[in-house]
Amino acid sequence: IKLPINFNSPYKALNIQDFWRRWHMTLSRFLRDYIYIPLGGNRKGEFRTYTNLLATFLIGGLWHGAGWTFIIWGALHGIALAIHRFWQSLGFKMNKILAWFITFNFINITWIFFRAKDFESAIKVLGSMFSLDNVVLPEKYFKFLAEYNEVYFRFGTTYQNIFGESKTTTFILLGLLVVLAFKNSMELRLTFFNLPKFFIYISIILMAYTLTNMTKFTEFLYFNF
Repeated sequence: IKLPINFNSPYKALNIQDFWRRWHMTLSRFLRDYIYIPLGGNRKGEFRTYTNLLATFLIGGLWHGAGWTFIIWGALHGIALAIHRFWQSLGFKMNKILAWFITFNFINITWIFFRAKDFESAIKVLGSMFSLDNVVLPEKYFKFLAEYNEVYFRFGTTYQNIFGESKTTTFILLGLLVVLAFKNSMELRLTFFNLPKFFIYISIILMAYTLTNMTKFTEFLYFNF
């Protein structure tokens, strides 16, 4: 049994097309081979190409679930791919860091529609993301701003009920550094047995720890689809 690579550091993508070449690669190939190409792909003029991109991702959204949030998510990605294709046709280029920043944020903003139970919930989350009214700062780090409590910011427990609490910000930043700066598992597997024995031992210990925690799990997201 040969299992194809399905994810290849998608959050390192520098544009939306690059993202879909890295994210859920088997689904991307299915959408390309069985929907986009049969619709005509890019062989019937620019307008039809943009239409085919949008139609493909609308269907891709519906594949995940028959709901408006999935349709909106698919439409946003289809529109983004059309804009990217138009941008390329004009011969424009963008700074890599800026390109990554825009792509990363677009993807995470559109995930809200993917995960929200309904459209109203998605809009509520989006509103909270871009509103300073909901900013809560950990008081132990920002005591010098205490006089502005309830004026510009609120103070209290951050990441309540999340493991790590006030340290979670540090964990997120460290995690972001790891996934952006280091090789992924697919890249490491090619040289794994050439690594110093120390790394192999660490991997074995981590695998043993993982196996002992197999009973602690959450349902895999794609079980729903």
